[in-house]
Amino acid sequence: MVRWILIGVLSVTTVAAGIWGYQERQEKNAILIQAENNYQKSFHNLTYHMDLLHDKIGTALAMDSKERLSPQMVEIWRLTSEALSDVGNLPLSLLPFNKTESFLADIGDFTYRTAVRDLEKDPLTAKETESLENLYDQAADIKNELRQVQHLALENNLRWMDVQLALATKDEQADNTIIDGFKTVEKKVEGFSEGNIQSSIIGMATKDHEFKNLPEKKISKQEAITKGQSIFKLEDGSQLNLSETGKGADIPLYSISYEKNDRHGYMDMTQNGGYPLNLLVDRPIAEKKLSLNQGMEKAQKYLQSFKFDDMSLFNSSEYEHIGVYSFLYQQGDVRVYPDAVEVKVALDNGEILGLTARNYFMNHVERDIPEPGITVQEAREKVNENVSIQEEYLSIIENELGEEVLTHEFIGTMGDDTYRIFINAMDGTEERVEKLGGKEINYEGLS
Repeated sequence: MVRWILIGVLSVTTVAAGIWGYQERQEKNAILIQAENNYQKSFHNLTYHMDLLHDKIGTALAMDSKERLSPQMVEIWRLTSEALSDVGNLPLSLLPFNKTESFLADIGDFTYRTAVRDLEKDPLTAKETESLENLYDQAADIKNELRQVQHLALENNLRWMDVQLALATKDEQADNTIIDGFKTVEKKVEGFSEGNIQSSIIGMATKDHEFKNLPEKKISKQEAITKGQSIFKLEDGSQLNLSETGKGADIPLYSISYEKNDRHGYMDMTQNGGYPLNLLVDRPIAEKKLSLNQGMEKAQKYLQSFKFDDMSLFNSSEYEHIGVYSFLYQQGDVRVYPDAVEVKVALDNGEILGLTARNYFMNHVERDIPEPGITVQEAREKVNENVSIQEEYLSIIENELGEEVLTHEFIGTMGDDTYRIFINAMDGTEERVEKLGGKEINYEGLS
């Protein structure tokens, strides 16, 4: 009797285990199918957006109307943002793709800056038009390469999950048709960068920077996970996902992310020293309880916790109960724009939602700053007499050649508009004039 009871119990247990295993397998397959579908969607969207980007740049070149050109530039800027988002959704964290991302960002930077300026008074120069023509040809090359990858992927029924596995395991024997295609794209863009050295694209640095402010000691993956838990304040031991950048990346990074209920977190951490370059936390924001100034105090304390010393606030804004604070490194009485840091703070409870410190770690050193060659009064005389100057500073910016220059910076108004004007502090050359949007001073893009 006991024997038959044991047999019955074992049978039930075996069946239950089989059902549980089947359900686990089904759930796992469902997750894999969803991930594959998301990768496929992002890749096809990237190809589509590159097609549109190429067409829109061509249309801009054919336009003669200044009124129509500005909206066209805004549309190109939007498409570059979409393409960058598509790239970010692909499993390419282990494959160096930074040149292509930089290329897309440069197109976006150029078109955005062109869109916001008055093209009637300040039309495209011959060099800018030539640069746009180069970008048009280069976008065509990228579009064609992506179309070729797309064709091969569809013809051979290639899966993105296999790409992720090949990258993670460094499997050189696997069919890496997609990986090889993206490597070809990256190689082509590297050639574009060399050809764009003398480009007049506003704001594009024409020389690569090394990261100047990182220690030599490399932290382990476990140390990175421990630091990530601390930075994200995950005291309950929530699982973090960690991957490494591939060979050839401009800086070795750990990419760390997590997902918990309605919260998502992502961070790029340097392997040398374990510093966060970029951090983003996405969660629902409740009713505002902190003022913009209280949020600024939270941002300042956060920067101090990472030893960002001598940082001064130069811009703050608020959207959807989130405070956005931009800080500049200040050496003595000189504001250093290339060493900018941005912090985002939730104004419902003061939590840090974002950090952008890449420029700081890329550029920050103690500089040997010369004495100005001209006085602030002499620099004022270089400013349009119709501009009413409200503020003045000594500042270091990067010029169009990617060189740091000491300037007299002036914030002034003319009519209902506000302008920021940089006069070279050594020879009086007008380095840059920018019209500031709305009431908020926007210092974005100076580094």
